[in-house]
Amino acid sequence: MCTFRRATLADLDAIVSIYDAVHSEEEAGRAVIGWDRKIYPTARSATEAIEAGEMYVEEADGVVGSARINRAQVDVYSLGNWEYACAADGALVLHTLTIDPACGGRGLGAAFVAFYEDMARKQGIAELRMDTNAKNLRARALYRKLGYREIGIVPTVFNGIPGVELVLLEKHLEGN
Repeated sequence: MCTFRRATLADLDAIVSIYDAVHSEEEAGRAVIGWDRKIYPTARSATEAIEAGEMYVEEADGVVGSARINRAQVDVYSLGNWEYACAADGALVLHTLTIDPACGGRGLGAAFVAFYEDMARKQGIAELRMDTNAKNLRARALYRKLGYREIGIVPTVFNGIPGVELVLLEKHLEGN
């Protein structure tokens, strides 16, 4: 059983530890995410999200995952061919979902997305948006399985990482 809550600065070390583990998996060739340890995500990006009140953690015998959730759409979202139009702050956006690689295969990523969707329902938000690197086939498959539609791939410099092909995804929550 996992629980979710807003992160505090006391969670920073656990979040950064997960970032480090994900970076190590990618550097070892066991995962393809498209991140760069020196650029993103980092302790600084996690601290900024925590201080903004936008970082959430997933707990199951300790912190096993994190993500930033807000209404801030990445600048290249303006290039998307969104099926569901909304105001600039009208969608709830999931950023930088990370799950500890040591906990993989337990459905924790899907549980985090379900938490995000429930948060949107409680706020009366119908439009969900997120993105991932085109290289991240594992995330793309998960989001597709959870009902997210890829609406386009746009080239960008993402959080300081050049040459990223960013996959834009959306989902409409009926009844909101």
